[in-house]
Amino acid sequence: MEINADIEIDLSGQQCPMPLLKAKLALNSMDSTQVLKVVATDPGSEKDFQLFINQTDHQILNFQKDERAYFYWIKKG
Repeated sequence: MEINADIEIDLSGQQCPMPLLKAKLALNSMDSTQVLKVVATDPGSEKDFQLFINQTDHQILNFQKDERAYFYWIKKG
């Protein structure tokens, strides 16, 4: 599944809560319906991003993880 991101941020190496906070800042600067791709290495980001999305109008279009990182494609609500 190929999703084109309008903005991509690499937050590798940053620990909770920084990945979520920096993603929020990026989303605040974006237009509605734009897509943010986030790359994170913090295992806690999986839970943090899911809770955040449940409390907002944003939507996770895709989520992937491999041995080195977690990847989120978030559509701004």
